[in-house]
Formats: sequence, C-alpha cells, structure tokens
Amino acid sequence: MTDIHSDKILILDFGSQYTQLIARRIREIGVYCEVWAWDHAPEEIPGFNPRGVILSGGPESVTEADSPRAPQVVFELGVPVLGICYGMQTMSEQLGGKVEAGHHREFGPATVTFASCGLFDSVMDDGESLGVWMSHGDRVTKLPEGFRSTASTASLPLAAMADDERRFYGLQFHPEVTHTKKGMELLRRFVVDLCGSDTLWDAAHIIEDAVARVREQVGADRVLLGLSGGVDSSVVAALLEKAIRSQPVVSGDTVYVEDVEGHVGAYRVAH
Repeated sequence: MTDIHSDKILILDFGSQYTQLIARRIREIGVYCEVWAWDHAPEEIPGFNPRGVILSGGPESVTEADSPRAPQVVFELGVPVLGICYGMQTMSEQLGGKVEAGHHREFGPATVTFASCGLFDSVMDDGESLGVWMSHGDRVTKLPEGFRSTASTASLPLAAMADDERRFYGLQFHPEVTHTKKGMELLRRFVVDLCGSDTLWDAAHIIEDAVARVREQVGADRVLLGLSGGVDSSVVAALLEKAIRSQPVVSGDTVYVEDVEGHVGAYRVAH
C-alpha cells in the first residue's frame, strides 16, 4: 500500500492568522503536512523526518527580547526551509542577518520585482513584477552570510532572500493568500520541486489508507456504528462498508456500548 505520510512538510507556527491556510495550501497541492508550535520539543523534529520546513508568520517582533525563535535543529536537518514574513525575519536574525523595526509598515497589496533563484525559477521570469500581499512592520535590513536578495518593492529592498546552496528561502510577503499572484505555484515549487515530495495526499489515496487502517484495527471483529446522518458518521459508515462489508453486526450478536460517563453495557442485536 502507498504510504501517503512518507513525504511530509513540517510547518512551525509563530502565531500567524494564516498558518492554517499555509497547511491547507500544502494539502491542496497533494502533500501531507503537520502544524507544530514554534516551541515544540526540538528533539522530536528529526524523528518526524520532514522533507522540508516552513516557518510561518506571526505577530511578534524579532527585535524584542525573548520573542519566538525557530529551533536550531531546523537549520541542521539538511532539508529546504522556507520562512514567510516573521519566519523570514527570524531565519535572518538566527543565521547572522539583521532585522529592524520602525520602518514604514506595509499591510495590503504591493508590487514585487523578482530576481532568479531556486525558489522562483520555473515560476516567474527574472525581472518579472507581480502583485503580492504584505503584512509586516519589521524588515530584514542585512542578509545572513550566503544569502542574496531575490525580490524588492519600491519601498522594501529585501522582499525575499535565498541561499540556494542550503536551499533556505525567505519571503516577506504571503504566498498562501489568494491576493498573491502565483502564490500556489511558489508553494508547489518549494514542496514538490525543492523538497522532492510526491503528491500522494489526495482523496483516492486517503480513502485507501483509511480502509487499510480500519482492516488492521478491526481484524475479524465486528463494528456497531451509531449513524447520526451527519458528515462525520456518514463518512465513517462509508469507509466501514468499504473496509469490512463482509463483517456486519447481525441479529443475535452481542455488542458492547460505552456511554459518555464511561459505563459499558452489553446489548443483543434483535434485528
């Protein structure tokens, strides 16, 4: 059976209102992902074995003491890393760059001119300008060693940065929102081309995986399903029918039901 969880992306959440939207976009591309808090136990990250890591935006300021930081292990995994907004800023600060506050705040549409790099190649041409969505107050003013500027606006010299050798990229704008033109293409370029993920996270493979898990858990037993008619129980019913249709509960069977208080009662099926 195809392992639909083998290729996965880790999203570290710094509190952005768009974090779940990033996850949705990655799954729409067809790649499995999980959202973990930025301060999730760092020792668990290598075991998750992600194909790549995305650092989300967030409301904090990198210039403030004790503001959130990405676990150092993220930059030592040897996988591509994409920092979005705050994610770009903390990446820059942690790798030796500089972030400053007090500049002109940007919230809303902006026009960005792009330069060639591994993230932008095959998505947009060198020198192409596109509309994007900005939402930031701080900005990167000095790039870390090994990085170069790959995008700018009329008021923002460092709207994106890239270290192609390590496959580390930062975007000051938000590719996950519909306001950013070619945002989905950029995310696809990152998770599929740069991270090397197969696009197996689709309805057909998810159903196949769920059916296999049901068969493994149920074995030769039988299942009693309380069908409310809502979406959740109806989907479960459809999956159970597909997975164990030859093992229905029939008249005379004894079933055990646990109520919300944990009491278990035995019942015999009459019809």
